[in-house]
Amino acid sequence: MRKAPTPSPRSDSSPMRILMIAPTSFFSDYGGHIRILEETRHLQEAGHQVTIVTYYKGSDMPGLDIRRTAPLPWHTDYEVGSSRHKIAFDVYLAVQALLEARRVRPHIIHGHMHEGALIGGLLSRMLHIPLVFDFQGSLTGEMVDHHFLDPNGAVYPWAYRLEQFICRLPHAFLTSSVRAGHLLEDEFRVSKNRIYPLPDCADIVRFAPDRFTEADKLKLRHRYGIPEDRLIVAYLGLLTDYQGIPHLIRAASSLKAAGEKVHFLVMGYPNVDQYKKLAQQKGVADHMTFTGKVEYRDAPYFLSLGDMAIAPKVSATEGSGKVLNYMAMAQPVVAYDTAVHREYLADLGVYAEAGDVTALTSAIQELLHDPARRLELGQKLRQRATVAYSWQSATQHIIEVYKKLTS
Repeated sequence: MRKAPTPSPRSDSSPMRILMIAPTSFFSDYGGHIRILEETRHLQEAGHQVTIVTYYKGSDMPGLDIRRTAPLPWHTDYEVGSSRHKIAFDVYLAVQALLEARRVRPHIIHGHMHEGALIGGLLSRMLHIPLVFDFQGSLTGEMVDHHFLDPNGAVYPWAYRLEQFICRLPHAFLTSSVRAGHLLEDEFRVSKNRIYPLPDCADIVRFAPDRFTEADKLKLRHRYGIPEDRLIVAYLGLLTDYQGIPHLIRAASSLKAAGEKVHFLVMGYPNVDQYKKLAQQKGVADHMTFTGKVEYRDAPYFLSLGDMAIAPKVSATEGSGKVLNYMAMAQPVVAYDTAVHREYLADLGVYAEAGDVTALTSAIQELLHDPARRLELGQKLRQRATVAYSWQSATQHIIEVYKKLTS
């Protein structure tokens, strides 16, 4: 285990100062941003000071101390995911993080994503501050998923070596799934005593099905012109191929051809026009609603329309935190059978073999015709989210890791 540097003197009960490095456009309404937001909120509620250093774009969230980089002079607009401009973004981020570290004098550096861990690792060595890496999955795996890196190309071995180097920097890892922990141990030779499981969690108070009346739901249904006699399959997240959106559209096409009264409510971004066009080409534009970006604060209301939710993500390397919000909303979940989905849903998921659109379609169809099973699974999933995936208990675990490194 990499030995933690000697921290500044601090009593065990005194508030900690935490510098979070987020190499992304925080806050945006998807994925890892939700984890950063909820960790920060709950750490602050526990009395600790959190400063987030991030890219210049993104929404400012009330009550959060967010410090942004200057914009790149030649590239003022960009999309989600891997980009050749990220190197420049991260150089700017490293400079800003150093400035904020000297200002804040943190007890802990908490890096998100591999770029955050790399920048945090450099600061950790310069300033003798322990580094915690919030590990979501493999860097090279994500780059392959985004079609940014060819696994058989000449660059891949160098990217993999960089990932190996980054994984030697942190004093502790917080892993979003059991699979992520095994990946660190087996592929990157990280010792087990540096790995602390910290699964994504759900805000079970905000994401609660009884917050919304039938009148509320009917109003939203009418807003989007969804016929009242159709059951709704809900999806909330990024709209990309690796999230399985083309599979979702193909399933909708098959269900329409079978005469099923079903409607797909697809909430998220980017690439909305691209997938709308694909839905039109498949003849299911009248059975699918693409809302575009849904603000995180509005997500529970939109999800409340769902009679079931779907998780068609085909990536084997990343988490799937959206599933926890589905669970909190007491919605049965049809999902591809992956290790991460099994970890969250256990035996309460309705599974299809990963990548098998025909099996995914059949799973949806069976659930459409079994209202009793939908109700039973939804209630049990809500209970599971409440017991096993609350941010309150997860935050205490984070604080224990911090204290271990600074004591």
